[in-house]
Amino acid sequence: MASVTILYFASLREQLGRERETAAVAAEGESVTSLLSALRAQDSALNALFERTPRIRVAINQALASFQDTVRPGDELAFFPPMTGG
Repeated sequence: MASVTILYFASLREQLGRERETAAVAAEGESVTSLLSALRAQDSALNALFERTPRIRVAINQALASFQDTVRPGDELAFFPPMTGG
């Protein structure tokens, strides 16, 4: 197994009390949903965060992605709340 770097931004970072972590990912990669499910099962704070913040966005290597996209070893995965602009 290899790893990915996971970054949390804005209110997600504040609620979790951390801005980054590293997680193991299969050599062939796996979906963001699959990786996140495993992380949520191990971390009650992360699980609670995703339960109370239903529209979290994801990026892989600084490009907007979906939860069905594949994350591979060495990738940077980022989670952030929906943004508003004006």
